[in-house]
Amino acid sequence: MSAPAPIPPRVLTVAGSDSGGGAGIQADLKTMLALGTHGMSVLTAVTAQNSLGVQGAWDLPADAVRAQYRSVVDDIGVQAVKTGMLSSALLVDTVAELLAATGAPVVVDPVGVSKHGDALLAAEALDSVRTKLLPVATVATPNLDEVAQLTGITVTDEAGMRRAAAGILGHGPRWALIKGGHLPGEAVDLLTDGSEEHWLRAPRLDNRHTHGTGCTLASAIACGLARGQDVPTAVRGAKEYVTGAIRAGFALGSGIGPVDHGWQARTGR
Repeated sequence: MSAPAPIPPRVLTVAGSDSGGGAGIQADLKTMLALGTHGMSVLTAVTAQNSLGVQGAWDLPADAVRAQYRSVVDDIGVQAVKTGMLSSALLVDTVAELLAATGAPVVVDPVGVSKHGDALLAAEALDSVRTKLLPVATVATPNLDEVAQLTGITVTDEAGMRRAAAGILGHGPRWALIKGGHLPGEAVDLLTDGSEEHWLRAPRLDNRHTHGTGCTLASAIACGLARGQDVPTAVRGAKEYVTGAIRAGFALGSGIGPVDHGWQARTGR
């Protein structure tokens, strides 16, 4: 008899669907497969979305979200969870309660606005993100627009990223990863727990096809945590993976195309 196949690390995404396949749970599951983990999903919303933007979005009922989560966690178990689009206060509260009782590391991507500028988080849900979701996060990964939404801090330089990190950490996550991709110059991110800092830098790539970058990065971090890596190691590995995915991003439709989640397989790396 052959030995049973080893079980890969199990990672759960709690997020919305991107019908165009570039972001949301589609990006999350592609990333999890590319990084050798078993991806599972709890669907929170359905969007009509393509390379030009979001044409419509519909939340699932909180009971449906809760049932999906319990179905996966109670039977299969998880070693890390990543959250994405949670557009209402009710969904934020529901998911935060579930996460608090799970005991696995959590990566919170506080999705507020799509790549095309479409709002994906109701204004009345911001307080729930601050008071319920961020406190259960192992790592929170806001971009600069989301930092402004959550803290009121407008970041224009690297010194501002330190202030932003302090503002995010004040809401309770163990680590904050402030993504500075919207600043000029290098693509620089700041990872800190308030006592140690890690600056992660990558060259600015001349490629406009970057849809799904934030989802992909957060999912890649969750994969590292599921493998037992510490937070700085998981974030550094995720940064390398997403930089390669951006470099290989391709045109799709007539707008902004996606990053290439399978770039490592296609380049043999």
